[in-house]
Amino acid sequence: MSARDAKNHFGNLIDLARAAPVAIEKYGRPVVVVIAAEEYERLISISTAPENAGLRSPPEVE
Repeated sequence: MSARDAKNHFGNLIDLARAAPVAIEKYGRPVVVVIAAEEYERLISISTAPENAGLRSPPEVE
C-alpha cells in the first residue's frame, strides 16, 4: 500500500493490518509495516523472554 493510500484510507489500513501485516511504500519502496496491536504484543513478549535478555527492548505503544 502506498503512503498516500494509507493516509487517504486510514480506516481501511487499520482493518487490513488487524488481519495481516501491511507494508507501506514510499516511492515504490517499503518503509514501514503496520501490524495489529496483538501481534506487536506477541513480538514484544518473544523479544523480552529471558532467553533473549541481551536484545534491545522495543518501544512502548502509546
